[in-house]
This record gives sequence, structure tokens and C-alpha cells, in this order.
Amino acid sequence: MTTKPELKLGSHLVPGLAAVALFVVMAAVFLTASFPEPQGFANDASVVASIGYAMFNLDFGGISSESFLVAFEIIDIVLVAALVGAVMLARREPGTTSVKLVSDGGRRLRETLSKTDEATDERTDESTEGEH
Repeated sequence: MTTKPELKLGSHLVPGLAAVALFVVMAAVFLTASFPEPQGFANDASVVASIGYAMFNLDFGGISSESFLVAFEIIDIVLVAALVGAVMLARREPGTTSVKLVSDGGRRLRETLSKTDEATDERTDESTEGEH
């Protein structure tokens, strides 16, 4: 027999109501916020050229690109740090041996382990036969 779901009142109710209230407040703030009209760039202005000029401290660019240059340099630093970290993780320690990949689906390893288990079982059988 099936039963109807019941609303559990108690300790779960307060955090749920707080989450709903926070959602309502944030939705009201976002829906009533006013944003200025987008400015855009001039049709003949090149953002890439302005960033290049700003990198070499030249005043040829048609766009003030100091903020672009800061973002560009931050991304550069993060990518270099990631590259250095990848090289450090991939580097082998001196004296370690390389590990070969199993390309046969593990068959050779399984056969080796089963032979080792059979040899161990034979030795165990021989030792228990001498006790009787």
C-alpha cells in the first residue's frame, strides 16, 4: 500500500525558509538593478593592436588598454605556473625505474599471478602431506 508524502517539520524547515528568502531577495535585487548602456569600441579600433602597443609602452593604440594588459599579464603568469607545475609533476626522480604500460589487457599479468598462485598451492599441499 502506498502512502502520501508528508512534510517533515522541524530542523529542516528553518534552513529551507532561509534559502528561499535569500533567493527572493537576490532575485529582487537583480531584477530591479539598472545598468548603463554598453559603450563598445569604435569600428576602426583594434583591441589586439592596442594591447601590443601597451606592452611595449607605445602610445599608438586607439583604445586605452591598460586594463586589458593587466588581465593579459595575469593570464600569462597563471599559464606559466601551470606549465612549470606540469613539468615538475612529470619529471622522474633519479634512481627510479620506468613503468611500462599493460597493452595486452592484463592477460600476461593474470597468467603470471595464476602461475605464482599454483606454485604456492603446490608448496602448501606438499607441506601439509608430510604432516599426515
